[in-house]
Amino acid sequence: MKKLIEIKNLSVRYDDHLVLKNVNLSIDEFDFLGVIGPNGGGKSTLVKAIMKIIKPSEGEILYHIPFSKVGYLPQINQIDHRFPIKVIDVVRSGKADILTRNPFKKNKEEIRQAEELLEDMGIANLKDKSIGGLSGGQLQRVFLCRSLIKNPSLLVLDEPDAFVDNRFESLLYEQLKKLNKKMAILLISHDIGTIAFYVKNIACVNVNVFYHQGNKISQEQLDDYDCPLKLISHGKIPHTVLKFHE
Repeated sequence: MKKLIEIKNLSVRYDDHLVLKNVNLSIDEFDFLGVIGPNGGGKSTLVKAIMKIIKPSEGEILYHIPFSKVGYLPQINQIDHRFPIKVIDVVRSGKADILTRNPFKKNKEEIRQAEELLEDMGIANLKDKSIGGLSGGQLQRVFLCRSLIKNPSLLVLDEPDAFVDNRFESLLYEQLKKLNKKMAILLISHDIGTIAFYVKNIACVNVNVFYHQGNKISQEQLDDYDCPLKLISHGKIPHTVLKFHE
C-alpha cells in the first residue's frame, strides 16, 4: 500500500508545555483513520502539524503526495460566520492555495465543480446565500465541499461531528464512507462508538500516539494505550464517555 504521509519522531511544544511526544505514524492511500483521545491530548495539534499550521519542535513529516492534494476541514467554531462571503465562493476558495490568480475571478469550470459538490451534499439551493445565515450542519457541508474541490488524495477532518445535529452526523459519515473509495481520510472524533462503524484503523492521541490496526477496540486496549476513554455498550450501539483526567 502506498504511503501518503509519514510522521517521524514528531514532538510539539507550546512554550514549555509538551503537547505531542515522539509521534510515529503513517497514513496510506485509501486508509480511513479514526483519531480519538481526551480533550487537550493533542489531537488537533497533530492535525495542525500535518496541515503545516504549526511547526514541529522535533521530528519531521514526509509528504509523498503534493501538499495541495491534502484537503482540510477545520472545526467550524474556528470560522468567522460574520465574514460577508457567499457559499459558492467559500467552496471555490478551496483552490486558492494552488492558484496564482485571484480565486474569486469568474471561472466557469470552478463554478461548475463547486455547484456539483454542493448538489452532492444536498445544499445546491444555498449557493448564493451568505455563510452567516447557515446552520451548523449546513456550514459543515459547505466547508466539506471546500475541502473536496481540489480532488484531494487525503482528507483531514477535525471533529466534523461537533456542533451539528444527529441527523447531519449520520449523513456526514455515510458521505465519508463513499469518499473513502476515492481518497484516504483522517478523522478526529470524540466518539469512538460512532466512528468504529466507519473507520478502518484507530489512533489514540494522549501526548503519545498509539496506533491500533482495525476498528474493533476493547476497554483493556484503551487502558493499555493510556487513553482515558471509557467504552460503554448499550445494545448494538456502543458509546463513549471521557474518564476523569488531569
